[in-house]
Amino acid sequence: MAGNITFSMIKPYAVQDNYTGPILSMINEAGFRIAALKMVRLTREQAQQFYAVHRERPFYNDLVEFITSGPVVGMLLEKENAVENFRKLIGATDPAKADEGTIRKKYARSLQANAVHGSDSDENAVIESDFFFSKLERF
Repeated sequence: MAGNITFSMIKPYAVQDNYTGPILSMINEAGFRIAALKMVRLTREQAQQFYAVHRERPFYNDLVEFITSGPVVGMLLEKENAVENFRKLIGATDPAKADEGTIRKKYARSLQANAVHGSDSDENAVIESDFFFSKLERF
């Protein structure tokens, strides 16, 4: 399934700002199939585990605090070349540098509150999807 799946998460501020529906619409319009979807509020421990790859980075604690500040919407998306195509759809991490019409350009508040997470590789897509969804939750 690698190559045709990616993981995404609508981050707390985008959920709080009521952008979940518009973001899901953009994802559908871009030809992605939503194979799994759920809203959760990550605990500190879950967030630390999810972002463990960034543990040594200076922004790690702020990232954990941010992602646990409210509910997130996790989703497993399917499309050919899913990771690459989704990263084009969401745009640059810094919304000020993101292309017009991308999710982050339209809905992000800032570099940290950039509206959505998207897997950066096929390998991480599998790891992140497995973190959020059991086999029973995938359609």
